[in-house]
Amino acid sequence: MEWYEKSSFYHIYPLGYCGALEPNDFTSEPVSRILSVLDDIPRIRDLGFNAVYFGPVFESSRHGYDTADYTRIDRRLGTNSDFKKVCDALHKNGIRVIIDGVFNHVGRDFWAFKDVRANRWESKYKDWFHLRDGRSPYDDNFWYEGWEGHFDLVKLNLYNGDVKQYIKDCITGWFQEFGIDGLRLDVAYCLDLNFLKELHGHCKWLRNDFWLMGETLHGDYNRWMNPDMLDSVTNYECYKGLYSSFNDMNMFEIAHSLNRQFGKDSWCLYRGKLLYSFVDNHDVSRIATMLKNKEHLNPIYSLLFTMPGAPAVYYGSEYGWEGDKKSGDDALRVKFEKSEATDLTKHIAKLAEFRTESEALALGDYKQLELHNHDYAFKREYNGDIVVSMINAGEAHTFNVNIGDEFEDILSGEKFDLSQGVPVEAHSSRVFKKV
Repeated sequence: MEWYEKSSFYHIYPLGYCGALEPNDFTSEPVSRILSVLDDIPRIRDLGFNAVYFGPVFESSRHGYDTADYTRIDRRLGTNSDFKKVCDALHKNGIRVIIDGVFNHVGRDFWAFKDVRANRWESKYKDWFHLRDGRSPYDDNFWYEGWEGHFDLVKLNLYNGDVKQYIKDCITGWFQEFGIDGLRLDVAYCLDLNFLKELHGHCKWLRNDFWLMGETLHGDYNRWMNPDMLDSVTNYECYKGLYSSFNDMNMFEIAHSLNRQFGKDSWCLYRGKLLYSFVDNHDVSRIATMLKNKEHLNPIYSLLFTMPGAPAVYYGSEYGWEGDKKSGDDALRVKFEKSEATDLTKHIAKLAEFRTESEALALGDYKQLELHNHDYAFKREYNGDIVVSMINAGEAHTFNVNIGDEFEDILSGEKFDLSQGVPVEAHSSRVFKKV
């Protein structure tokens, strides 16, 4: 079993987490804000997370996805030495480190593109980008392709051998300097599939268990997630189903998606694959804002951690923080302020700890047991290890799943024979393991 199959991920957007979202002036001395993560490692560990996914950490113009230099940590966060200290401390605490690989595009301040801006067709880097005659929206004396029409994000030419080698050299440098355990590939749905194959070969050469996860939205995830490319992709299909099933009091929606993806008669053939599951992230409104009924925070996290997939929690959301995408991305990327433990953090900690222990949640199959508009139960099973999850979005309900044997509720410690009716309180959940 690979390490990522039993991992729960804590998602940090560093520039926001560290309160460093002001524009980069590229002249200031580094400010070691990233070291604040060191003080937070005990809390992350106690929450049960054994992997941290850092959003962009490298020098950029503003938000991290407009990279200026892949080889140095953003001066607003600190130095390479600072980030190495953080990575080393996480590893000493048994926590893996994943970072963002932003390879589809760079910022206008990227060193090679600055050379193109200065020298135009005489630049030796002109073929690193998609250039044409004309004028750009920034009044450059040439036209270039931007990511999805965003001309502050300059699309790289991933058919160019020098570009691909440069990226692979950078990854090797990150692996050697920081000891990273994997990459999350930004907008993987835009990346050339042959480039993904090359990237796969290079990263698995660095280490067999180097994890590659890609950002995808919709479509057949097998296109990107297969033995030759990525180990995992973002499960945006279930992201929508998770919150709208609770808001519409229609658990059929998420049940349909999970059955479509992982059920016995699934036509997606995702069975045995590990999609990256989440209820919010740096690009979408926080789940506490999305849910109409805040009492649903407890059961939605129970569902997230027990459904097939690798669960991820976005920093601050474990406290029920709110943030509305309508107010702009910065509203989702606020500075982290440590808070006292709450019922929700304790709930998530139990789920994360159990996710690390359970083979059924890591590798088990999926079977729907009971489904109504407000109520949903399913089973995960692997080599005799059985987990039964009961999600109740409505009023108090008694589940009848008819599984004979003794089980323990990992949330309350109570023992039950699941061949009998099991009461679940309103807006609540139970997660059982076979004793």
